[in-house]
Amino acid sequence: MSDLDAVVYGASEVVVGPDDAGGLNTCEDGAVAVVDGTVAAAGETDDVLAEYPAENAETAIEAGGKTVLPGFVDPHTHALFAGDRSDEFAAKLRGKPYQEILAEGGGILRTVEAVRAASDEELVANLTDQLDAMLAHGTTTAEVKTGYGLDTETELRMLDAVEAAAADHPVDVVATFLGAHAVPDGTDTDDYVDEVVDEQIPAAAEHGAAEFCDVFCEEGVFTVEQSRRVLEAGREHGLTPKIHAEEFTRLGSAQLAADLGAASADHLLHANREDAEALADADVRPVLLPGTAFALGEDYADPEQFEAAGAPVALATDLNPNCYSQSMGFVVALACNGMRMAPADALLGATTRAARAIDRDGDGTGTLREGTAADLLVADGPSHVHVPYNFGVNSVETVLKDGSVVASGGERV
Repeated sequence: MSDLDAVVYGASEVVVGPDDAGGLNTCEDGAVAVVDGTVAAAGETDDVLAEYPAENAETAIEAGGKTVLPGFVDPHTHALFAGDRSDEFAAKLRGKPYQEILAEGGGILRTVEAVRAASDEELVANLTDQLDAMLAHGTTTAEVKTGYGLDTETELRMLDAVEAAAADHPVDVVATFLGAHAVPDGTDTDDYVDEVVDEQIPAAAEHGAAEFCDVFCEEGVFTVEQSRRVLEAGREHGLTPKIHAEEFTRLGSAQLAADLGAASADHLLHANREDAEALADADVRPVLLPGTAFALGEDYADPEQFEAAGAPVALATDLNPNCYSQSMGFVVALACNGMRMAPADALLGATTRAARAIDRDGDGTGTLREGTAADLLVADGPSHVHVPYNFGVNSVETVLKDGSVVASGGERV
């Protein structure tokens, strides 16, 4: 037999992933055995330990009263940034709309200035700090976007930083190119789209780190037609489309995502049933970001319309200076309390459905099925319901990546 890396046993509940009907497959008094970095068995403790005794494991964790879950998958973040925008948070509380802050040179454009001024070492260190915090909260796979460069040089520096930070970090990082995140000051929008299409996208594709191309399709930023140009150019260079869709207004960006067969359409605060049906028909994963609505004081998106259309939602943090949370557990709580999702659906949205939004579902990411990577977390609480139920703390006690302990007690190890 191959070396037994780890056994986590005696858990009140083990969450394996979706069952055949699309619900949550759980096992009481459960255990997970890990051999050569992959899940060798997940089931009842007596059955697992009979084949994989805990005393033979390099790491043995007795998880009585705890829940074992797949590592969280965060499919939408802007985790690489510099600077501080806490004063804008205070301004929003006084009633200043985000789009007004952006029009005055704040928001994204302010972070662009800070990123351009930061050294390469600072960018790598900043992203590493964010990934450390995400890992401590149970995230083992995360998407990270560029988009705070808005010129070819800085966008490529961001891709360099993503690559450098990911090379030495337990979190699996998936890079997305987002040159069309905003329009630089003093630049005509059509001229900037030309730059993104003709210069930035070819350079990003040649760089090789990015898998996806995203665009902020929004009133006052990029139109549907401009967004189509960007995403089609990205696809021509091997970058799969993703799109910031229907966040502040309904422009038709969800329909664009469906038309292009994007991997995901994200935000969707103003999407309607017609949009949900189009995404379902095109097999585009809707990604909802309840932390954004929470941070902006906006109404939450409606997950039920997507479920009814046959497109169950994924969840993500949208970690950025305007939505500053690294916790997928908190996102799950917001999904339950703000969007009225059942805890089981919210957990699926934060694991296997989220993996689908970044094309990672094919290898079993977001599940603990036999043969999948042993990315898992041990949470304080007797069932998955306690993740959103006890939302005021980080309930994640231990995180394993490929069967090795990589975080414990809220810290990376």
